[in-house]
Amino acid sequence: MPTPKRRRSEELTKMQRIHDTAGADFRNTAHWRIFRIMAEFIDGFQFLADLKKEVTIFGSARSAPGDYWYEQARMLGQLLGRAKYTVITGGGPGIMEAANQGCAEVNGMSVGLNIKLPQEQQMNGHVKQGMGFHYFFTRKVMLSASAQAYIFFPGGFGTMDEMTEMVELIQTGKMQSVPVILVGKEFWSGYLDWVRRSMRDAETPLISAADLDLMMVVDSAVEAFAIVKRTKERPYF
Repeated sequence: MPTPKRRRSEELTKMQRIHDTAGADFRNTAHWRIFRIMAEFIDGFQFLADLKKEVTIFGSARSAPGDYWYEQARMLGQLLGRAKYTVITGGGPGIMEAANQGCAEVNGMSVGLNIKLPQEQQMNGHVKQGMGFHYFFTRKVMLSASAQAYIFFPGGFGTMDEMTEMVELIQTGKMQSVPVILVGKEFWSGYLDWVRRSMRDAETPLISAADLDLMMVVDSAVEAFAIVKRTKERPYF
């Protein structure tokens, strides 16, 4: 017999399907939008509930096969998949696809949490289990919900947004401390130098010296994997 939680989730999922067919009128109706947001949160947490040993990987959607960081992300996916970690990405192209590809190549659990956009970013073909989101903010919560490590390859504004939010959640105690691993010393050094100069060492310091320790910088998939192996599974924040 379905539990009350399951029945409620099924009701909200039905609502979302109705909302998805309502077109522009739905998007202009605040009350219906709230139900859609609720449905995405409930469905998202239920989707994640059965996953184990999650590691979330971020990076540029523009990286292509053969690029150095694409191949490093693919290698990391292979290393994680062989070790029975669940590899979670945003489900799109580039670094996301590379990590999913590597994991799928070794028959690992390759997961994608994709964003539904009008003209781009379909779920990549290496995702074994996936979920699409209408809202960026609900997707971001799921990407940060329960991973035991967050790994960031070189990327653009989206990657920076996701990285700084993870650091802020840990800094403010909203999420337990887990490794935030930045892959690519040359790429990340300029950002970290700016943080030291303009935030930590400002006349009126904007962050504490310990805040910089929330980020770990490595230069390869092998180094990132070595850090992940020292981590433990964690519950939802």
